[in-house]
Amino acid sequence: MKTLKLLSAFMIGSLLLTSCVAEVIVEDDIFIEEPGITLNELLNSYEIWYIDIERTQGNGEIPFFQKAFTVSFKNGAFYANNNLVGIGSNGGGFGLDVGYYDTYNMQLEIDHDIDGVYNLRVTQASSNEIRLYDGITNTSYYLVGYQRSNFDYDKVFYDNIHYFLQEYETWEKTFTSDFGALNEFDNENYLQFLYYGSGDNFRSSEDGNGTSIGNIFYDYEGYYEISDVSNNFYRKILTLDYDYLGNDFFELTVINDSKIELLHPSSGTVYEFTGRGYIAFKSSKDGKPTQNQTKRMKKSDFMKLKKQL
Repeated sequence: MKTLKLLSAFMIGSLLLTSCVAEVIVEDDIFIEEPGITLNELLNSYEIWYIDIERTQGNGEIPFFQKAFTVSFKNGAFYANNNLVGIGSNGGGFGLDVGYYDTYNMQLEIDHDIDGVYNLRVTQASSNEIRLYDGITNTSYYLVGYQRSNFDYDKVFYDNIHYFLQEYETWEKTFTSDFGALNEFDNENYLQFLYYGSGDNFRSSEDGNGTSIGNIFYDYEGYYEISDVSNNFYRKILTLDYDYLGNDFFELTVINDSKIELLHPSSGTVYEFTGRGYIAFKSSKDGKPTQNQTKRMKKSDFMKLKKQL
């Protein structure tokens, strides 16, 4: 995780594009300005394109856009940041090389290593935004352009931290403080965060330290939620909702890309967990949920889910 601070989202690089508009077209009764520069020049005007998944239009999806937090176009190579582990440092901030791209007129062809070929119509939505339209699925994605030096990787990381917990096969308890009252969580040595069914799920195990990942027996399971702490962007509240056993609450702090600290307020005990079995995702077919399924599961939705169960 590389700490880089963000300038205003819509101020970056506007000088590059505002003087390049050559044509105005109409799509769906909306006037859209088309750039006078080539499409390849437009795509390369920004090093990082953030996928604003909440603005996606249509009922279909493009798997590699649903998976990625950012994409980049570099000399015919197509890059994506699909993981939060190492975001900002993987591939120099660009992420993984996941395919190739080509342009002609305002058409963008992306040949993804796993998901195949997609032909997209590109239009400029604003000075640093583009709309990518897939005619086959009748779906549009909006991408916002940044430079790496001004892109806030930390914000993306902490806004989506529940994905970070899913990027290891399991988390092993590697430290317990000498202070704090005895409690039942003292016996739990492994936490696994995963997605299946209708929400974010977790499992925990009392197996001894050093157990191979494939041999861990998970004693408990339930649902987990991440919520914000007032006036502290870097600290979160982790709620473990055990099926039939009530809830446990922790203050979660990320130590580094493979280690987290959990403060158990009710006992005062501090734990550290280390990630084991890093999972590098290349597309949504690798087993991780697509972002539109879980990216914005708000607290109200979480509580509704619990009542349904």
